[in-house]
Amino acid sequence: MDKRKFFAWASLIAITFFFALFVVEFHPFGDPGSTPTDDYIFVHTQNETGTNNAVTSVVFDYRGFDTLGEETILITSVTGVVMIFRRHFHE
Repeated sequence: MDKRKFFAWASLIAITFFFALFVVEFHPFGDPGSTPTDDYIFVHTQNETGTNNAVTSVVFDYRGFDTLGEETILITSVTGVVMIFRRHFHE
């Protein structure tokens, strides 16, 4: 067996192992579990952010800079694709 096939099989086995581990350790549907961070967000969301929606407060208040970074990456990638294919759009 050559090196490429060996690494392909080793990669496939490693990915399968981690996927199986993820499936075994995943919470059952409808039971997200509870962590101290979750409890903190549920208790303090309305007082700290002024909103009743915990998901919105996490996305826009607690993780606002992270969301801004993700949006910047998305806009930059779309702009790059448009710049690459702009000649095809005008033809």
